[in-house]
Amino acid sequence: MINYTKTPIPELKSHLFEQHGIRVLVKREDLNHPFVSGNKWWKLKYNLEDAVRQSHDTLLTFGGAYSNHIFATAAAGKELGLKTIGIIRGEETLPLNHTLAFAESCGMKLHYISREAYRKKAELDFITQLRDQFGNLYLIPEGGTNEFAVKSCAEFAAQLNNDIDFDYLCLSIGTGGTMAGMIEGMNSSKKLIGFSSLKGGEFLVEEIRRMTSPEKTNWSVNSDYHFGGYGKAPSELKNFITEINDIHQLPLDIVYTSKMFFGVLDLITKGYFKKGSTLLVLHTGGLQGNPNENEENT
Repeated sequence: MINYTKTPIPELKSHLFEQHGIRVLVKREDLNHPFVSGNKWWKLKYNLEDAVRQSHDTLLTFGGAYSNHIFATAAAGKELGLKTIGIIRGEETLPLNHTLAFAESCGMKLHYISREAYRKKAELDFITQLRDQFGNLYLIPEGGTNEFAVKSCAEFAAQLNNDIDFDYLCLSIGTGGTMAGMIEGMNSSKKLIGFSSLKGGEFLVEEIRRMTSPEKTNWSVNSDYHFGGYGKAPSELKNFITEINDIHQLPLDIVYTSKMFFGVLDLITKGYFKKGSTLLVLHTGGLQGNPNENEENT
Protein backbone atom coordinates (compact mmCIF):
# COMPACT_ATOMS: atom_id res chain seq x y z
CA MET A 1 0.00 0.00 0.00
CA ILE A 2 2.00 2.99 1.30
CA ASN A 3 5.76 2.42 1.43
CA TYR A 4 7.40 2.24 4.85
CA THR A 5 11.03 3.20 5.52
CA LYS A 6 12.77 1.48 8.42
CA THR A 7 13.68 4.12 11.01
CA PRO A 8 16.74 4.61 13.25
CA ILE A 9 16.89 4.37 17.05
CA PRO A 10 19.59 6.80 18.21
CA GLU A 11 20.65 7.00 21.85
CA LEU A 12 20.72 10.50 23.30
CA LYS A 13 23.64 11.45 25.54
CA SER A 14 23.35 13.92 28.39
CA HIS A 15 24.88 14.62 31.79
CA LEU A 16 21.32 14.52 33.16
CA PHE A 17 20.86 10.95 31.93
CA GLU A 18 24.25 9.87 33.33
CA GLN A 19 23.48 11.51 36.66
CA HIS A 20 20.26 9.52 37.04
CA GLY A 21 21.58 6.31 35.49
CA ILE A 22 19.08 6.42 32.62
CA ARG A 23 19.48 5.51 28.96
CA VAL A 24 17.25 7.36 26.48
CA LEU A 25 16.57 5.88 23.03
CA VAL A 26 14.41 7.59 20.41
CA LYS A 27 12.47 5.63 17.80
CA ARG A 28 12.44 8.10 14.89
CA GLU A 29 9.09 7.20 13.32
CA ASP A 30 8.96 10.74 11.96
CA LEU A 31 11.27 9.35 9.25
CA ASN A 32 9.12 6.39 8.14
CA HIS A 33 7.49 8.24 5.22
CA PRO A 34 7.86 11.75 3.75
CA PHE A 35 4.18 12.65 4.29
CA VAL A 36 2.25 9.75 5.85
CA SER A 37 4.67 9.76 8.74
CA GLY A 38 4.98 8.79 12.37
CA ASN A 39 2.10 6.98 14.02
CA LYS A 40 -0.20 8.08 11.17
CA TRP A 41 1.41 5.50 8.89
CA TRP A 42 0.49 2.76 11.35
CA LYS A 43 -3.00 4.07 12.11
CA LEU A 44 -3.92 4.42 8.44
CA LYS A 45 -2.39 1.14 7.24
CA TYR A 46 -5.38 -1.19 7.64
CA ASN A 47 -7.93 1.58 7.09
CA LEU A 48 -6.47 2.20 3.63
CA GLU A 49 -6.28 -1.51 2.85
CA ASP A 50 -9.93 -1.93 3.83
CA ALA A 51 -11.03 1.06 1.73
CA VAL A 52 -9.28 -0.34 -1.33
CA ARG A 53 -10.58 -3.86 -0.66
CA GLN A 54 -14.15 -2.52 -0.60
CA SER A 55 -13.49 -0.59 -3.85
CA HIS A 56 -14.16 2.83 -2.31
CA ASP A 57 -12.83 5.79 -4.24
CA THR A 58 -13.34 8.46 -1.56
CA LEU A 59 -11.96 8.80 1.98
CA LEU A 60 -13.62 11.15 4.48
CA THR A 61 -12.13 12.01 7.82
CA PHE A 62 -12.06 14.66 10.56
CA GLY A 63 -9.55 17.00 12.16
CA GLY A 64 -8.57 20.42 13.37
CA ALA A 65 -6.66 23.05 11.44
CA TYR A 66 -3.27 21.61 12.43
CA SER A 67 -4.24 17.94 12.25
CA ASN A 68 -1.41 15.53 11.42
CA HIS A 69 -4.12 13.06 10.49
CA ILE A 70 -5.70 15.38 7.91
CA PHE A 71 -2.25 16.00 6.40
CA ALA A 72 -1.42 12.28 6.24
CA THR A 73 -4.81 11.18 4.90
CA ALA A 74 -4.63 13.74 2.11
CA ALA A 75 -1.15 12.53 1.16
CA ALA A 76 -2.17 8.87 1.32
CA GLY A 77 -5.23 9.51 -0.83
CA LYS A 78 -3.12 11.22 -3.48
CA GLU A 79 -0.58 8.38 -3.48
CA LEU A 80 -3.30 5.73 -3.82
CA GLY A 81 -5.41 7.66 -6.34
CA LEU A 82 -8.31 8.12 -3.90
CA LYS A 83 -10.41 11.24 -3.45
CA THR A 84 -10.30 12.75 0.03
CA ILE A 85 -12.61 14.96 2.06
CA GLY A 86 -11.57 16.64 5.29
CA ILE A 87 -14.22 17.75 7.78
CA ILE A 88 -12.43 20.59 9.54
CA ARG A 89 -13.37 21.86 13.01
CA GLY A 90 -14.03 25.61 13.02
CA GLU A 91 -14.23 28.37 10.45
CA GLU A 92 -11.98 28.75 7.43
CA THR A 93 -9.06 31.09 8.04
CA LEU A 94 -7.18 32.55 5.08
CA PRO A 95 -4.47 32.24 4.07
CA LEU A 96 -4.53 28.52 4.85
CA ASN A 97 -1.86 27.29 7.23
CA HIS A 98 0.73 24.81 5.95
CA THR A 99 -1.23 21.75 7.03
CA LEU A 100 -4.46 22.67 5.26
CA ALA A 101 -2.71 24.16 2.24
CA PHE A 102 -0.82 20.91 1.76
CA ALA A 103 -4.01 18.86 2.17
CA GLU A 104 -5.74 20.98 -0.44
CA SER A 105 -2.75 20.67 -2.79
CA CYS A 106 -3.14 16.88 -2.55
CA GLY A 107 -6.70 17.24 -3.80
CA MET A 108 -8.50 17.06 -0.46
CA LYS A 109 -11.78 18.95 -0.34
CA LEU A 110 -11.97 20.89 2.92
CA HIS A 111 -15.41 21.20 4.50
CA TYR A 112 -15.62 23.45 7.58
CA ILE A 113 -18.18 22.92 10.33
CA SER A 114 -18.82 24.60 13.66
CA ARG A 115 -17.25 23.25 16.82
CA GLU A 116 -20.74 22.37 18.05
CA ALA A 117 -21.48 20.31 14.94
CA TYR A 118 -18.02 18.75 15.11
CA ARG A 119 -18.83 17.24 18.51
CA LYS A 120 -21.47 15.12 16.74
CA LYS A 121 -18.90 13.54 14.40
CA ALA A 122 -19.41 10.02 15.77
CA GLU A 123 -23.23 10.16 15.88
CA LEU A 124 -25.11 7.98 13.39
CA ASP A 125 -27.47 10.77 12.23
CA PHE A 126 -24.55 13.08 11.50
CA ILE A 127 -22.66 10.38 9.61
CA THR A 128 -25.81 9.62 7.60
CA GLN A 129 -26.00 13.31 6.64
CA LEU A 130 -22.39 13.17 5.47
CA ARG A 131 -23.09 10.11 3.31
CA ASP A 132 -26.15 11.84 1.82
CA GLN A 133 -24.05 14.89 1.05
CA PHE A 134 -20.83 13.27 -0.20
CA GLY A 135 -21.93 9.85 -1.47
CA ASN A 136 -20.58 6.35 -0.85
CA LEU A 137 -17.51 7.33 1.11
CA TYR A 138 -15.12 5.39 3.35
CA LEU A 139 -15.17 7.06 6.75
CA ILE A 140 -12.05 7.18 8.92
CA PRO A 141 -12.58 8.56 12.45
CA GLU A 142 -10.75 11.56 13.89
CA GLY A 143 -7.07 10.76 14.29
CA GLY A 144 -7.62 7.47 12.47
CA THR A 145 -8.52 5.87 15.78
CA ASN A 146 -10.53 2.66 15.38
CA GLU A 147 -10.04 -1.10 15.61
CA PHE A 148 -7.82 -1.07 12.52
CA ALA A 149 -5.52 1.53 14.08
CA VAL A 150 -5.27 -0.40 17.34
CA LYS A 151 -4.47 -3.61 15.47
CA SER A 152 -1.71 -2.01 13.42
CA CYS A 153 -0.16 -0.17 16.37
CA ALA A 154 -0.21 -3.42 18.35
CA GLU A 155 1.83 -5.04 15.57
CA PHE A 156 4.27 -2.14 15.73
CA ALA A 157 4.57 -2.59 19.51
CA ALA A 158 5.33 -6.29 19.05
CA GLN A 159 8.13 -5.35 16.64
CA LEU A 160 9.62 -2.99 19.21
CA ASN A 161 9.46 -5.76 21.81
CA ASN A 162 11.50 -8.02 19.57
CA ASP A 163 14.00 -5.45 18.33
CA ILE A 164 14.84 -3.27 21.33
CA ASP A 165 15.67 -3.85 24.99
CA PHE A 166 13.93 -1.19 27.11
CA ASP A 167 11.93 -0.74 30.30
CA TYR A 168 9.65 2.24 29.57
CA LEU A 169 7.90 3.36 26.42
CA CYS A 170 7.03 7.05 26.35
CA LEU A 171 4.73 8.54 23.71
CA SER A 172 2.41 11.47 23.12
CA ILE A 173 -1.38 11.07 23.05
CA GLY A 174 -4.06 12.78 20.99
CA THR A 175 -7.12 10.56 20.61
CA GLY A 176 -5.55 7.57 22.40
CA GLY A 177 -5.58 5.12 19.49
CA THR A 178 -1.83 4.74 19.21
CA MET A 179 -1.48 4.33 22.96
CA ALA A 180 -4.18 1.65 23.00
CA GLY A 181 -2.48 -0.31 20.25
CA MET A 182 0.91 -0.07 21.90
CA ILE A 183 -0.59 -1.34 25.15
CA GLU A 184 -2.19 -4.29 23.39
CA GLY A 185 0.99 -5.32 21.61
CA MET A 186 3.54 -4.56 24.32
CA ASN A 187 5.05 -7.11 26.66
CA SER A 188 3.48 -6.78 30.11
CA SER A 189 6.92 -6.34 31.68
CA LYS A 190 7.27 -2.96 29.95
CA LYS A 191 5.73 0.19 31.35
CA LEU A 192 4.00 2.67 29.05
CA ILE A 193 3.51 6.35 29.76
CA GLY A 194 1.32 8.43 27.49
CA PHE A 195 1.67 12.22 27.64
CA SER A 196 -1.52 14.09 26.79
CA SER A 197 -1.26 17.29 24.77
CA LEU A 198 -4.84 18.13 25.78
CA LYS A 199 -5.79 20.21 28.77
CA GLY A 200 -7.98 18.01 30.95
CA GLY A 201 -6.70 14.92 29.16
CA GLU A 202 -7.56 12.66 32.08
CA PHE A 203 -10.65 11.49 30.17
CA LEU A 204 -8.28 9.63 27.85
CA VAL A 205 -7.77 7.00 30.53
CA GLU A 206 -11.33 5.74 30.00
CA GLU A 207 -11.03 6.06 26.21
CA ILE A 208 -7.88 3.96 26.19
CA ARG A 209 -9.31 1.46 28.68
CA ARG A 210 -12.29 0.99 26.36
CA MET A 211 -9.95 -0.04 23.53
CA THR A 212 -7.67 -2.34 25.53
CA SER A 213 -7.84 -5.65 27.37
CA PRO A 214 -8.77 -5.31 31.07
CA GLU A 215 -5.76 -7.35 32.17
CA LYS A 216 -3.43 -4.75 30.68
CA THR A 217 -2.49 -2.52 33.62
CA ASN A 218 1.13 -1.60 32.84
CA TRP A 219 0.31 1.91 31.58
CA SER A 220 -0.58 5.40 32.71
CA VAL A 221 -1.58 8.77 31.25
CA ASN A 222 0.25 11.93 32.32
CA SER A 223 -1.64 15.19 31.79
CA ASP A 224 0.83 17.54 33.49
CA TYR A 225 2.63 18.80 30.39
CA HIS A 226 -0.08 20.16 28.08
CA PHE A 227 1.31 23.74 28.19
CA GLY A 228 -2.16 25.26 28.17
CA GLY A 229 -3.91 22.78 25.88
CA TYR A 230 -3.97 21.40 22.37
CA GLY A 231 -2.12 23.61 19.90
CA LYS A 232 -0.95 25.98 22.65
CA ALA A 233 2.75 26.74 22.42
CA PRO A 234 4.12 29.32 24.88
CA SER A 235 7.63 30.69 24.44
CA GLU A 236 9.01 28.23 27.01
CA LEU A 237 8.00 25.32 24.78
CA LYS A 238 9.31 26.97 21.61
CA ASN A 239 12.65 27.62 23.30
CA PHE A 240 12.75 24.01 24.46
CA ILE A 241 12.21 22.76 20.89
CA THR A 242 15.13 24.89 19.68
CA GLU A 243 17.36 23.74 22.54
CA ILE A 244 16.70 20.04 21.98
CA ASN A 245 17.36 20.37 18.27
CA ASP A 246 20.61 22.25 18.94
CA ILE A 247 21.87 19.75 21.53
CA HIS A 248 20.61 16.44 20.14
CA GLN A 249 19.81 17.25 16.49
CA LEU A 250 16.31 16.02 17.30
CA PRO A 251 13.47 18.01 15.71
CA LEU A 252 10.24 18.01 17.72
CA ASP A 253 6.77 19.12 16.71
CA ILE A 254 5.05 21.89 18.58
CA VAL A 255 1.75 20.08 19.22
CA TYR A 256 2.69 16.62 20.49
CA THR A 257 6.26 15.34 20.76
CA SER A 258 7.78 18.48 22.31
CA LYS A 259 5.36 18.32 25.23
CA MET A 260 5.98 14.61 25.67
CA PHE A 261 9.75 15.03 25.55
CA PHE A 262 9.63 17.95 27.98
CA GLY A 263 7.67 15.71 30.35
CA VAL A 264 10.15 12.85 29.99
CA LEU A 265 13.11 15.09 30.85
CA ASP A 266 11.27 16.64 33.78
CA LEU A 267 10.41 13.22 35.20
CA ILE A 268 14.05 12.15 34.83
CA THR A 269 15.10 15.26 36.74
CA LYS A 270 12.61 14.40 39.49
CA GLY A 271 13.95 10.84 39.79
CA TYR A 272 10.74 9.23 38.55
CA PHE A 273 12.49 6.43 36.65
CA LYS A 274 14.40 3.70 38.44
CA LYS A 275 18.16 3.95 38.08
CA GLY A 276 19.44 1.61 35.40
CA SER A 277 16.28 1.94 33.31
CA THR A 278 16.20 2.34 29.55
CA LEU A 279 13.55 4.65 28.12
CA LEU A 280 12.30 4.27 24.57
CA VAL A 281 10.79 7.56 23.43
CA LEU A 282 8.52 7.24 20.41
CA HIS A 283 8.77 10.12 17.94
CA THR A 284 5.34 10.07 16.29
CA GLY A 285 6.09 12.70 13.63
CA GLY A 286 3.93 15.76 13.17
CA LEU A 287 6.76 18.12 12.20
CA GLN A 288 4.59 19.46 9.40
CA GLY A 289 2.40 21.06 12.09
CA ASN A 290 5.13 23.47 13.18
CA PRO A 291 4.16 27.01 12.20
CA ASN A 292 5.96 28.94 9.51
CA GLU A 293 7.55 32.30 10.35
CA ASN A 294 4.28 34.19 9.83
CA GLU A 295 2.02 31.53 11.29
CA GLU A 296 1.06 30.82 14.88
CA ASN A 297 -0.62 27.80 16.43
CA THR A 298 -3.80 28.69 18.32
